[in-house]
Amino acid sequence: MTDHRVRRAVFPVAGLGTRFLPATKVMPKEMLTVVDKPLIHHAVEEAAAAGIEEFILVNGRGKSVLEDHFDRAFELDWALENRGKEEGLKRSRALVPPAGNVVSVRQQAPLGLGHAVWCARHAVGDEPFAVFLCDDLVLSDKPCIGELLEVHAETGGNVVAVEEVPRDQTNRYGILDIGDDDGRLVDVRGLVEKPDPADAPSNLSIIGRYILLPEIMDHLAKQEPKAGNEIQLTDAMAKMIGNAPFHGLRFSGRRFDCGSKLGFIQANIAFGLADAEIGPALDKFLNEDTAS
Repeated sequence: MTDHRVRRAVFPVAGLGTRFLPATKVMPKEMLTVVDKPLIHHAVEEAAAAGIEEFILVNGRGKSVLEDHFDRAFELDWALENRGKEEGLKRSRALVPPAGNVVSVRQQAPLGLGHAVWCARHAVGDEPFAVFLCDDLVLSDKPCIGELLEVHAETGGNVVAVEEVPRDQTNRYGILDIGDDDGRLVDVRGLVEKPDPADAPSNLSIIGRYILLPEIMDHLAKQEPKAGNEIQLTDAMAKMIGNAPFHGLRFSGRRFDCGSKLGFIQANIAFGLADAEIGPALDKFLNEDTAS
């Protein structure tokens, strides 16, 4: 069992978001909103709800708005306060972490997810840490990363969130080779990045939530490009198997792939239906107003 509480989370947000052009021509993909919150806000909110205290953005050129989003907006707050818009003021100030708890580091070239995580090595330090992929949004009563943290507290080692994918789509994901499986938690024996369906050891895929030991940085430091000529996080994780416990968790809730247009629209509908303010009217629209 680890003695270290997971205090830090890494958010790789340097990508170009080309699948959402022209919307992402000047606006970071992570600022696209699901209902009334940007994707990066949903991710940081999930981390904070699970007790994570420090948030590390692995950023790129032209994305300073991501840092600004978690800062005080003095002019806006002043205007809202003077107009008596208390609810708006509350929303503006929501999720502004304490000073110094949001750190931004630069990924200077698009060399893969493993490289992005490695760029955060100094901010992470010598502690277990979480990794969030903002494209993966999970609707659940309990924070997805919170479930992983509970497993990590029990077992130590590395823990990843997993779900089953269609066999013919394994070449889109990092796929697990599994050992013991109790229906919720699986022992990870191996990892393969985007295998052909005929070669996939299972159809159990990693999604964008990880708890990783700091030793992974030693493997990422070797800067070994693999699939897609990129430095893959999956390859570095595979090298840690056998040296520490490694588990995959079938998390509760539903995951939406907001890196695709369809998944993004589905997430807006699902989160909209779960919203107390607009849910009933949206449900009426979907079930009655579109019936004709």
